[in-house]
Parts: sequence; C-alpha cells; structure tokens
Amino acid sequence: MKVEESARAYAQFFEQLDRDSLERIEQLCAPEVRFKDPFNDVTGVAAVRRVFEKMFEDVDDPAFEVTDIACSGQTAYLRWRFFFRPRKASRQWRIEGMSEVAFDTDGRVLSHIDHWDAAGQLYERLPIIGTLLRKIRRRLAA
Repeated sequence: MKVEESARAYAQFFEQLDRDSLERIEQLCAPEVRFKDPFNDVTGVAAVRRVFEKMFEDVDDPAFEVTDIACSGQTAYLRWRFFFRPRKASRQWRIEGMSEVAFDTDGRVLSHIDHWDAAGQLYERLPIIGTLLRKIRRRLAA
C-alpha cells in the first residue's frame, strides 16, 4: 500500500474518531506501534487505544481536523487542529500541531509522534501556572 493512501486513511480515521470508531485503530496500526505526545509515550495497540479512551473521558466534544498531509519515504506528516471543551468549560479550545507518522510496508502505522506547543497552547491557559508561564515567556522573548 502506498504511504499516501495509508496517510489519507489514517487522517480520515482521526477526523471521524469517536468512541465507537476507536476499535479501528487495531486495523490501522502495527501491533508494536509507538505513540508519543507531550503527555504520553506508549508502545502497543492496546496502550495507544487507552490514550484515546482517556481523551474521551477527560474532554468533551473532541474533534480532529487534518489540514495538510505530506509524505516522504515511509513517513507522512499530518498537520492538524484539535478542538475540544475541557470538562465543565463553556468555550471550545483549539490546539494546532503536526504528527510524524511512520508506516510499515503493509501500510500500518509503526509510530505516531505528535509535535505541538503544550506550554503555549494549553498550560498558559490554566489558572496560576498560566500566569507564571506567560511571565517566563515574556522574560525570555527577544
């Protein structure tokens, strides 16, 4: 399977992701898949599935929008937006990032590494710690 086809199928999986479709992750990923983001670094399909199950527990209305896909060799780069509402919050939040996704020769995901600014897009929005991080950012800025 071509990497471009696999990347599009994987992107579509995330754009349609809900609790019921989560079981498809086992078809899309190799058994030894690695998933890494600012909070997790896990290996194995069951562990990756738990990461996304926890997402559904922790936030309301999670949704991904893949805005661009680029491929090089056996790797795809997916630019995305993640929309969600923190529990007990009235306003939707948005995080933007990029995923580096490596595929095996059968088109299954071997690794999925998310790159996004957790401090600027998440922590700075939180009470107390956000104030401290904004002060640090201003102090370090050129």
